[in-house]
Amino acid sequence: MAKNTQARLIKLESMEKYQRLFSKDSGTAGIKAGHVILQPGQSVGAHTTGEREEVIIVLKGNGEAKVGKDSIFKLEKDVVLYIPPRTDHDVKNNSSVELEYIFVTADVFN
Repeated sequence: MAKNTQARLIKLESMEKYQRLFSKDSGTAGIKAGHVILQPGQSVGAHTTGEREEVIIVLKGNGEAKVGKDSIFKLEKDVVLYIPPRTDHDVKNNSSVELEYIFVTADVFN
């Protein structure tokens, strides 16, 4: 069970590449979320979220997400991408401006 079940707000203040928003350590029951800013040419690196599903909400900029072995999705402002559990993926900024997005992952097999 979550340590802290109170509602709360977090301001998107960080201009760094990564800002942790929510996690079990901060009191959620299973959601993890973060704020990511990728400069032109940067990527987060290929990874999987294991037993968690993920949603990426693009706030500004353009890029692409490679999901699985062959799927490439164009990312742009106001686009939301769903990534199933146990799926390798990477997000890359292939534009000339910052790519900024929020990711949210959630346990599905607990």
